[in-house]
This record gives sequence, structure tokens and C-alpha cells, in this order.
Amino acid sequence: MEFKDNEAIYLQIAGYVSEQILRQPWGPDEKIPSVRDLASELQVNPNTVMRTYEFLQNQGVVYNKRGIGFFVAPDAEARVKQFRRERFLQQELPGFFNTISLLGIGFSELQQRYQEFQAGQAALIPTTSDEKQ
Repeated sequence: MEFKDNEAIYLQIAGYVSEQILRQPWGPDEKIPSVRDLASELQVNPNTVMRTYEFLQNQGVVYNKRGIGFFVAPDAEARVKQFRRERFLQQELPGFFNTISLLGIGFSELQQRYQEFQAGQAALIPTTSDEKQ
């Protein structure tokens, strides 16, 4: 994982963990990597991962079973989506609107590009017949 200079590392790791929850490798009530394992994988200080897990625990995304580890909360996906949606709408969307306005990009072009993006994403999802092969 490559870290950006404009955001705290623990928040970037929280984004990574949240993405794993949204993409569903880590499902509800499933154990997530230990602090040391994730720190080793991401090559960061274990204290940074612990701060990430505490942040996510305060958000209700993960919970701790003392002596066992951290687990994905049953409603983590909904909480992550809500948190990321609010963050996007408040922090990223205004900059996006500014950029498209400066570049003269209209909504029709954005809609076309978004539809192309969605078609490309749909092509990445295996169908039932693809899974059998």
C-alpha cells in the first residue's frame, strides 16, 4: 500500500479496511487480521494499526473480542457506506465540481463516461456460467 502525504496514515489504513469490508473478503462477524499481521503486511508500526482499529471501533465498523481479536460488525457495510458517502459529498465532490467546471466538462459527457465505467465493471464480475468453467 502506498500512502499519501495529505492524509493521516491511520485514516488511509481505515480506508483500506473499509474497502475490504465493502468488497466482502471480510464479511460480517468475521475476524480481521491481527494488529501485528496487518502492520507487517502494510509495513507500518503496530501502534498505527491499533489506532486504525480503535477509530473503526468508535465508528461501529469493527468490534473487539478481548483476547481473540477484532471482528467485522454485523452492520459494518452500511456504516462504511454512510461514512464514505458523507465524506465524499462534503470533501471530494466540491473539488470534483470545481475541476469539471474549469475544464468545461458537461454532465452528458460525465454520464457517458460513467456508463462506460459501469459496463467495464460489469465485465469484471463473473457470471454463473463463467464460474463453472
